[in-house]
Amino acid sequence: MKITREEIEYIGHLSRLELSPEEVEMYTLQVGRILEYMEKLKTLNTEGVVSTSHAMPIKATIRDDGVSPSFTIEESLSNAPDRFGAFFRVPPIIEVDE
Repeated sequence: MKITREEIEYIGHLSRLELSPEEVEMYTLQVGRILEYMEKLKTLNTEGVVSTSHAMPIKATIRDDGVSPSFTIEESLSNAPDRFGAFFRVPPIIEVDE
């Protein structure tokens, strides 16, 4: 599988990243190598290998729910770059034509 500069630029656009031409070139090469390696991994015979969700066994640790002190709205928003009343204001993430 081959990835193009245009695809990397589009991914950057969706991620709201301003990538320089050098970064686009670098990421195109890096993601291309990752995809090549994934294609190589597809050729491995995995018949009889048990599927796992984690490489290491995990133990779920569950704690009791409980009420504890929290920040006030003013404390929570004290360093917010932009706010709307008692809320953080964030840039829209819906695709827009420019």
